[in-house]
Amino acid sequence: MDLQAGLTALNNPVRRQILDWLKDRANFPPALPEHAGVDGVCVGYIQEKAGLSQSTISGYMALLKQAGLVVSERHGQWTFYRRDEAAIAAFAEAFRDALTRAQP
Repeated sequence: MDLQAGLTALNNPVRRQILDWLKDRANFPPALPEHAGVDGVCVGYIQEKAGLSQSTISGYMALLKQAGLVVSERHGQWTFYRRDEAAIAAFAEAFRDALTRAQP
């Protein structure tokens, strides 16, 4: 886990809010019938909930993905995102270790 990439991605309240929303699929409208069984949330739903432009949300999701905090899956013209719980736990542990490590 790249600690700096994670900190950069989380250095924005909207990106932190998106990660929080993604904890529970119920924070978004129901999936369309053609998306039944797809794991994650369509980026359009994330954009709608955040009330920001498509380009802003795409940039935010790209940062979260580059940091390894979310994974994406493409289905046709739609991109779906979900949290990477193992990566989030690894980031939290690395951050905790960095904060508690003895400084010379």
